[in-house]
Amino acid sequence: MSSQSANLLDKINKDMIAAQKSGNKVRLSVLRMLRASLKNREIEKRTLPNQPLLTEEDVLKVISQLVKQRRESIEMFEKGGRLELASNEKAEAGILEEYLPKQLNEEEINKIIDETLRELSSSGPVDIGRVMKALMPRVAGRADGKVVNQLVRAKLSGSTS
Repeated sequence: MSSQSANLLDKINKDMIAAQKSGNKVRLSVLRMLRASLKNREIEKRTLPNQPLLTEEDVLKVISQLVKQRRESIEMFEKGGRLELASNEKAEAGILEEYLPKQLNEEEINKIIDETLRELSSSGPVDIGRVMKALMPRVAGRADGKVVNQLVRAKLSGSTS
C-alpha cells in the first residue's frame, strides 16, 4: 500500500470516527459501506503473499465505482418519480466524491482527448475503443467515463482529419 493510499485510507477512517462521534448517521453509513467495499477489493486482490494490498489507484477506482452506481440509481429513481430515494443517493454520492481528486471540467477533458487523438493519430469512429483505452488511465477518478466516451464519440464522428 503506497503512503498516499494509506493517507486516503487514514482520512476515511478518521472521518468515519468523526461521523460516529458527531452522530452523522448518513455519513457514517456511507463511510462504513466504502470501507466494506475497500475490504472486498483487498480480498479480491490477495492472490500472492506479501503483495501490496491496495494502491491509491485501487482506492480511487472503488470510490469511482460507488459514485457511478449512485449516479445510475439517481437517474433510475428520478425516472420512476422516487425523488426522496434520488435525494438520498445524491447525498451519498456527494460524500463519496469528497475523496476523489478534483473533477475535470469539459474543457480540460477535451484538451486531454485532443492530445490523445493526436498521439494515436485517430481519425474516425472505428478508433473509439483504442482511444478510450489510452484515455481512461489519464482521467481515472477525475472524470466520468460516460461523459468522456460521449465527448470522444462526438469528436471522432465529427472529425475529418
